[in-house]
Amino acid sequence: MEPRNATAAIVGAGDYIGSAIARKFAAEGFQVVAGRRNGDQLAPLKAEIEAAGGVCHARSLDARKEDDIAAFLADANAIAPLEVCVFNVGANVNFPILETTERVFRKVWEMACYGGFLTGREAARHMVEHGRGSIFFTGATASMRGGSGYAAFASAKFGLRAVAQAMARELGPRNIHVAHLVIDSGVDTAWVRERRRAAGGGEITDPDQLMNPSSIADAYWALHSQHRDGWTFELDLRPYGERW
Repeated sequence: MEPRNATAAIVGAGDYIGSAIARKFAAEGFQVVAGRRNGDQLAPLKAEIEAAGGVCHARSLDARKEDDIAAFLADANAIAPLEVCVFNVGANVNFPILETTERVFRKVWEMACYGGFLTGREAARHMVEHGRGSIFFTGATASMRGGSGYAAFASAKFGLRAVAQAMARELGPRNIHVAHLVIDSGVDTAWVRERRRAAGGGEITDPDQLMNPSSIADAYWALHSQHRDGWTFELDLRPYGERW
């Protein structure tokens, strides 16, 4: 890899999509700054990236806290100019509407929507100064339609999509590429496979029925690599056999 004088910050560097994005950008020479709650859980990712010759800085953060996000992205920008910021916080929960408490609804909104606003705003502060950058938001099927039991999650993801759309219109003329990615499928994890079995879906025999996190990471890289005369705002991803 050819080292770059640039950082890629991942807010919500979980074990699957977030980690795959971190690995991809590290492999492309970025200094990766990965953040999640319980940042000690990032030790295996950091070790893997560094063993491959990359650079990874691991941080603990709470995406719902303004000071945490501001400090995280300021630290990333101090390591090298912040060029890429990915907001990848999930908050996928399912509750029947009569069992959706005020606390659940508010917490999901804080995690999936408010945290995205904070992340996008703080990343933009640095990128406007540099005159360039990419800010990407991870969406879901719930970004486009509210399913039964997903009032909290869908409302938060709808809101995140609106934040991303408004930012794209405002920041595009300032040479900052803002994009929203709709992940319209289950991701190939042990947890998803177990949920499919519990729902009576049986074993998944074709690995391409679920999305490989590395394939999702490739899409983020492709977006960042686009020339500004053909930027994509919204990209929806699903396996070949997914109904939609």
